[in-house]
Amino acid sequence: MTQKQLAEPAYTPAYISTLEAGRVRPSDEALRHLSERLGVEFDELATGRPAHLATTLRLGLTDAQRTLATGEAEAAAEQYAALLAEAERHGLDAEQAAAQLGLGECALDVGDLAVARRHFERAEKSLADAPLPSRVPALRGRAVSHYLAGELRYACYLLESTLDELNRSGLHDPDALLLLYASAIGPYMDMGAHARAAQAAEFALALAPQVGDPALVARMHRSVARTLLAEGRVAEADASLAKAAELYRQLQIRTELANCHWMRGYLYVQNGELERAEKELREALGMLAEKRAALYSSQVAVELADVLHRRGRSEEAAELLHGVLGDIGPERGAVHSAAAHRLLGIIAEDARDTEAAEEHYVRALSLLERAGAAGDLADLCRLLGDLLRRTGRVEAALDAYRTGLGHRTAPGTTTLGPAPAQPPL
Repeated sequence: MTQKQLAEPAYTPAYISTLEAGRVRPSDEALRHLSERLGVEFDELATGRPAHLATTLRLGLTDAQRTLATGEAEAAAEQYAALLAEAERHGLDAEQAAAQLGLGECALDVGDLAVARRHFERAEKSLADAPLPSRVPALRGRAVSHYLAGELRYACYLLESTLDELNRSGLHDPDALLLLYASAIGPYMDMGAHARAAQAAEFALALAPQVGDPALVARMHRSVARTLLAEGRVAEADASLAKAAELYRQLQIRTELANCHWMRGYLYVQNGELERAEKELREALGMLAEKRAALYSSQVAVELADVLHRRGRSEEAAELLHGVLGDIGPERGAVHSAAAHRLLGIIAEDARDTEAAEEHYVRALSLLERAGAAGDLADLCRLLGDLLRRTGRVEAALDAYRTGLGHRTAPGTTTLGPAPAQPPL
């Protein structure tokens, strides 16, 4: 096509020449004329992006999300990485943020917490100019990565400060609020702030009817079950988990379904149904190990070892614990790492190996103090104090008991400030 053919009938060949030389910028009207003559989309000519690129990327992001839902985190990460590169090449901020968010979730699934945190931070940066509700999934992801690393106080700070800002500023987005309240329950429970956990569960349940995302509602039911169980409402907790599991089955979200089996095993342990607990935990462990979710697999293995010990199979429990301690530690699953050392200490005490028992208790104490897990700390201090007293070290035992009492006097209040503003329910 010659310059004259391209220009006719509205423009001159000289004008087309100046455009090609980059000396002037065409108006929208001129671009529409040129796009019609060239047979291309106006947006592609105006931005340099292929037509329907954003739509194509969003479809790709949905496919990657589906891959992740089946538990194939590594394959999903490859999809997200390719989509991210394409979105960066064409300057599509929203699609970049969605790809970074997906990569962060993939990293959480495989237990690479530092990498997950970086992706969530980059997603936040891509959405810096977007309203706060749009940034909530990335903020929540960052909080979860800190929580899994054992940084409970900071995880609570991130979730609570975001909740406070949403509620005080009138940004009452039900999906964002539900995601934050459901995510806060785990850190609250581990810190011993049971009243706050119960309140978060209450708010989450009240918000659920306004939320259209079934995966989000399912995650809420799984988290709420923990507070119901702490209040002795076993039947309600089981019903909540059944709702979550059914939603995950319908959505074919395999990793989250494994987490439901995990939570149901925990429920049966608290209710003294050890045979049923072992079955559920083995189911969860098999599903997670199959998908190479190393961090979550190790955490389930610790809880399964506790069940095995209670059922009189201490050697099998100890072998399982020693096998997973390399995968969890101070920077990765600190609370479950402490639980593993605590149980190994109990098993060593049963075998009259007080030196090994004390070593495990001290390691667990260090991990829990760093994490701020108040409820578990009090129990561990009692175990350590009893061991020290039996071996004749009364002053050291008293110190251990005092430490435990200090953490037991006001659960959660030593590390949490005022509660965030409440949603207008």
